Amino acid sequence: MSVVINTNYAATVASNNLAHANAMLQNSLDRLSSGSKIVNPSDDAGGLAVSMKLSAEASRDGAVATNIGNATSFLQTQDGALKVAGDILSRMGELKTLYGDVTKSSGDQANYNTEFTALQAELTSITGELFNGKSLFSSTGLSVAVTSDGSTSSAVSIAASDLASTSTGIGTVTATTGSTSLGVVTLQNITDAIANVASMRASNGAEQSRLSFASSLLTTNQTNLQAANSRITDVDVAAESTQLARWNTLVQAGTSMLAQANQSSQSVLKLLQ
Repeated sequence: MSVVINTNYAATVASNNLAHANAMLQNSLDRLSSGSKIVNPSDDAGGLAVSMKLSAEASRDGAVATNIGNATSFLQTQDGALKVAGDILSRMGELKTLYGDVTKSSGDQANYNTEFTALQAELTSITGELFNGKSLFSSTGLSVAVTSDGSTSSAVSIAASDLASTSTGIGTVTATTGSTSLGVVTLQNITDAIANVASMRASNGAEQSRLSFASSLLTTNQTNLQAANSRITDVDVAAESTQLARWNTLVQAGTSMLAQANQSSQSVLKLLQ
């Protein structure tokens, strides 16, 4: 092999190897310090694109889960109001039965009617209850999206619960007011109203049940999306630590060999003496 001065091939090769090892060492440090194996887009361009989509969908799933929780709270509040309405109607049934007692005087009947009128007012008040400004007992239903794409085909429908209605609610009981209310309202009116409220509570319970299962599915999907995203972006600390040790050793060895390669050219001076 020729002995030359201008070109130190061994030092050039050692320098290139050292630069490569140093760059890989820096990559390992970046990955371990960030916890991500995609520090730069160039590390895995395709994986980064997939990760962004998975991460965005998981975030939307979290937002949908929040919406489902709010819808469940709406239904729970509605059911609480319906339960109270049912209790009031039960008391009204008692009052109507007591009012019909032949041994009661007109004064006794007036006293029963006073309570009945007060309960009518409370029922009317319940029909106007709100949840965050939204009517609990509207004549129109609601639709709750339970998927991240907002699909209407899989949305959960919350049925309209028009509590004030004379056909499906308590309207027949609350419509009659005045001193002769108990004399006008029939026991059948009250039992029909109780049946209507019971049907509303049954629908409410079914809707809560479906939302609960939809929430469980959404949580499972979100967990799987996060796991899939983790497999793409999260660094394997054990494997990367091994690589770190490897590149750290190569950097030290490369530095030492570069120093040796630079010293090898000194042999030329001995030939020139």
